Amino acid sequence: MKPDEIRAMSDAELMQKLDELRSEWRDLRFDEAIGKLTNTARIRQIKRDIARIKTIQTERRIAAEMEKARAQS
Repeated sequence: MKPDEIRAMSDAELMQKLDELRSEWRDLRFDEAIGKLTNTARIRQIKRDIARIKTIQTERRIAAEMEKARAQS
C-alpha cells in the first residue's frame, strides 16, 4: 500500500484498514509459529503498511493540533 493511497482514505477507513491488517498480521504470525506459512515476506509487508497508516494518522493529528493552536492565537 502506497502512502498516497493511504492519504486518500478517510480517518474511519484508516481505522478499519488498520484493524484488518492487525488481524491478518496476527493470523500470519500464528501460521508461522505452527509452520503453515509459506510467504513469510507478507508479514513484513503488513508491518510496514501498519507503520505507514500510523504515521499518516500522526501527521493528521499534528496538523489538526497546529490548526487549533493557530485559531486560538
